Amino acid sequence: MRTVKEISNITGVSVRTLHYYDEIGLLTPTDKSEAGYRLYDDKALETLQQILFFREFDISLKEIKAVLNNPTLDKTQILQMQKKMLITKKERMARLIDSIDDILKGENKMNFEIFSKTEIEQLCQTTLDHMPELMRQSIIEKFGSIEQWRKHYIECCSKEDMQKGYQKMVEWYGDKDSALKAMNNPPNKEVGTAFGKRINEIEKRLNDLKKYPIDSFEIRKLIGEYGFVMKQFLQVKHEEGVMLSIASIYRDSRSTQWPMIDQKYGENTAEFFACAIENFYKNENISKK
Repeated sequence: MRTVKEISNITGVSVRTLHYYDEIGLLTPTDKSEAGYRLYDDKALETLQQILFFREFDISLKEIKAVLNNPTLDKTQILQMQKKMLITKKERMARLIDSIDDILKGENKMNFEIFSKTEIEQLCQTTLDHMPELMRQSIIEKFGSIEQWRKHYIECCSKEDMQKGYQKMVEWYGDKDSALKAMNNPPNKEVGTAFGKRINEIEKRLNDLKKYPIDSFEIRKLIGEYGFVMKQFLQVKHEEGVMLSIASIYRDSRSTQWPMIDQKYGENTAEFFACAIENFYKNENISKK
């Protein structure tokens, strides 16, 4: 049997993180000493090694727990997904390295392309297919024709800033193919309305807790629910990036969301929502260390 400190020294995982794993039922100690100290056997150490392996691929603690508690799950499929994620990152790194080589050669150019022209054209068609008729008519009035708008859309989406935005979406969805699939199959209006109501209800309940400490269980539980709803709605593998972007929207005074939230719930509510989200995911990331 090894103590929690000995396990920490062996693996490099902090004592605080091991305590947290115990609290959420991810890694329960094998036993406890008479003095109440956590004790771990070799099997527990092997389980911790599995957890650390999954964490290297940024798999959430909830997903890891589901895998470890359900041995019937096909771990080969999980590894294939992780491999696909790594290949996507590898390809992007290769493009960046090639661009730096070009700069070193005196060819000052950078390639930020995430989605190709063909893929952007498909996204454009998807947008057009799901566009309300009133918006379609407005586009024709502004651009003269749908084809002129299509040309403008493709040109804008090919620019560096948009491609960087696409890269963030790829990170949210785990790989490029999953991001494209989600973007080309947006939720229908009814689904969007239903999820919108859930978010409004969460915001209302969160506002009722403004006097609670930001790291209280009640607030963290609601933010966890918020993240789960967004993960289900957007069908992303990891919702952290999405939620932190939402926090930025709440905080950004240029956003239409910010004054609307404060007007609805009172001054500084948007800032409170942003802090609650950031605090939640900051604490979640402790377990990665």
